[in-house]
Amino acid sequence: MSLLKVGDKIPEFSCYDDKENLITNKDLEGKKTIIFFYPKANTPGCTAQACNLSENFSVLTKAGYSIIGVSADKVKSQSSFSSKFGGFPYPLLADTEKKIINSFGVWGFKKFMGKDYEGILRTTFVVDEKLTIIKVIEKVKTKDHSSQILE
Repeated sequence: MSLLKVGDKIPEFSCYDDKENLITNKDLEGKKTIIFFYPKANTPGCTAQACNLSENFSVLTKAGYSIIGVSADKVKSQSSFSSKFGGFPYPLLADTEKKIINSFGVWGFKKFMGKDYEGILRTTFVVDEKLTIIKVIEKVKTKDHSSQILE
């Protein structure tokens, strides 16, 4: 599936988070939400990104946003990742079957150290109260991601 774009509605989904809560797209209605997709918990880039959002959580929530992270890691991995950094103030969805990842179009070919492989394309979607995408960030600056969102 191709990458969702500004103006698209987010697809329906339900998935467990790092605390074993079931989160659905309906839970996002009525609030602006940052949905960030990251390749793998506890890796350097993903840690920098998740920590940047956590450190700027109060600024982002004052701007009216809620936050959700998504990767294909298992619930236990997501929970360990969050705990390792003092508990992220937002849920991390464990999309092990890649249903959300595929429906947002963030699974694709990547290059690392000269090798091509398939994986999660680090992408962030900002969604309005009616679940319509209002911003897509494909070139994520992991250490300064909050600034990109607030621009």
